[in-house]
Parts: sequence; C-alpha cells; structure tokens
Amino acid sequence: MAAESAQKFEALQAQAHTLLDLFARRGYEPVAPSILQPADVFLDQIGEAVRGRTYVFTDLAGDELCLRPDLTVPVSRLYLERHPEADKVARYCYNGPTFRFQPLGASRTHPREFRQAGIECFGAVDRESADVEMVLLAVEAVRSVGLRELGLRFGDIALFHALIDALDVPERWRLKLRHYFWRPAAFHALLGRLARGERPDSEGPAAALAGTLAGATTERAEELVAAYLEQQAIPLAGSRSLSEVTERLLDHAADLRADPLPKEVATVIDYFLAVAGPPREAVDQVAMIGKGAGLDMDAALDVVLRRFDRLARDGVDLGRATFATELGRTLEYYTGLVFQIEGPGTDQTEPVAGGGRYDGLLVALGAPREVPAVGLSVHTERLLGAVERDS
Repeated sequence: MAAESAQKFEALQAQAHTLLDLFARRGYEPVAPSILQPADVFLDQIGEAVRGRTYVFTDLAGDELCLRPDLTVPVSRLYLERHPEADKVARYCYNGPTFRFQPLGASRTHPREFRQAGIECFGAVDRESADVEMVLLAVEAVRSVGLRELGLRFGDIALFHALIDALDVPERWRLKLRHYFWRPAAFHALLGRLARGERPDSEGPAAALAGTLAGATTERAEELVAAYLEQQAIPLAGSRSLSEVTERLLDHAADLRADPLPKEVATVIDYFLAVAGPPREAVDQVAMIGKGAGLDMDAALDVVLRRFDRLARDGVDLGRATFATELGRTLEYYTGLVFQIEGPGTDQTEPVAGGGRYDGLLVALGAPREVPAVGLSVHTERLLGAVERDS
C-alpha cells in the first residue's frame, strides 16, 4: 500500500510539473496562495453546494477560518493584494491541495483532500478571446499529460440572465429567480409551485413570524427575530446567522404580498433549462424558445455562437461537445462561459477539468470596479485516473 501511494504521489508530481510548465510557457506566473482562508469570504461567494462541504473552524484568536475548497477565490484575493486598484492584467498558475467534505463518503473520484492545478486570467478586456484561450489551453493541458479521449461540456450563465432580463415580470421576481438559480432543487420546486399558480405557504409558525416583519427595516426585523427565538428558546443551528434567517423570513413575507409569477413565464424558464445537446443545435433551440416567447436574446446568443465558431476554427471538435443551459449552477461566482472536460470513465459529475468566467467576483472581494476574469482548474487525481484508463 505504501509503495502504491508513493507511486501515485510521484505520478501526480510529474503530471503537475508538466501542467505548470505548459502554463508558464503560455505566460502564467506561478503563485501559491494560503491554504487557510477567511471563512466569510468563501461562505459568501462560492454557493450553497460547496458552502455546505467546506471545512470551517474558529482559531484560538476567535477568527473564523476555512480550509480552501477551491483556488479561484484565494488567487483572486492574491491579485487584489498585489493590485488593489484592480487596474492591471495578470495571469497566474498554481498547483496545490483543496478540501471538501464528501457527504456520501470519500472515494477516489471524490476525495476529501485533492489537488488542483489551474490558471486565472484577470483584467483582459477582450473577453471573447480570453474565453477561447482558456478552453484551448484546457484541452492542450489535459492532452499534454496523455489524455486522448475527452468530451467537452459547455454552458453560459449570461444566457440565463439574458432570459430573465427579457421576461416581462416585476423586478422582485427577477431578483428572486437569479437568487434561486444557484440552488437547482429549490429553484425547480419554486418554478413548479409558480407554474401551478400556488402561493407561498401562509400557515405555520414561520409564516406567522414572517407576517409580523412586513414593512420592518432589516435592523428592526433582526430585533424581532432575535426576540422570538429567545422567547421560544430556539437556538440558531447550522451555518445560518441571525441576519441570514431574518433575510429569508423577510423574503417569505414579501412573497406573501407579491402577485404570483405568470404560469407561462415559469413554463418558458423550464423549457430553457431543459436544453442540452450538440452546441449549435442547443443554441438554436434556445433561440427558438426566446422567439416563441417574444424575447430578445440575440446579443447573448451571438456571443455564444461566435465563441463556438472560433473554437471550431482553432481545432476543437464540437462533434464531441455538449451545450447545456443547466451547467455551472454549483459556484455562484460564474457570470458567463462555463465549461468542463470529461475523460474515459468519468461523467458530468466527475470532470477532470473545468472553468469559466467570473467577472463579478473581485468586486465582491473588495475591488473598486468590475474586473474581467476567467479561469481553469484541473482535478489532478481524476485526470491521472482518466489518463491511466485511456492508455
């Protein structure tokens, strides 16, 4: 067993050396951000799917920290440390451990500790070219370590936002749909309820408490919620703070007063999120859904089609690719292109590499302006296993 572990470690080291050498030759500077990160940064930005799997603890000084569950946020923080005005173009590459709790138990393809190699590009204003570069370099990277058979899966979060912006619905529903988008199960439950014309549950203690908050300021609402929890001897549990509990109750109170979302709108969104297939056919299907609903999504669709045209011209075999509107709903910082690479013996839940565009993340981390940003991460253990099966 020890010999097998040593052999695997050596193979991972050799693979990482090949990847980082390629990234450096393409102009990406090697960096090594801290493994320990401020927990609040991750819990606010990475999304519920990863938030609940992050190892969080409080140190002896009372600071809440976490073991980094990915490297995009730490590298983004490093960029802002070096360039507080966020006014420089920078390209970084890295390789190091990340940590995620595995609710179904750790396995070879879903370990608690795993290594990520990757790249992040900040400040490149030609977003289309940067997106294409990222996909091409991702394919080149996995091929450089021996992966021959691979499949590509694409999505684009900007298409969903274009759909929501084009719908004739109150702004409250736009905000709510964008918020719930990152929680697929809750989103589909919400859409199903709306499509049936059902109003929110107005019975029970939670609804009663929410009703008492109507019209209250956030500060006053928190006071009322805190008093209710104390009176009922209900402790705060899990990772939800008082402000988060209050925010959800205020949201519920607003739902009780809001007009329902039209059934036909819920149907259009359902159709949109069901699209998956060969890239150009899938984009055509989205265009048909938009046209049938009288929505103008041409600008967002043109961006996606131009990207596919450039990738095809640069040698990417789109015949082995899929475009799915659902892709990219696990990390809340994505704003545009998302993609992943799958190898032999893996599926869409076990990609060997993936990445995308996250233009809004650095503002959330303290940047004074939005920063164009796109990146790629390689799950090196999965990639090593896929290469072994492909040989």
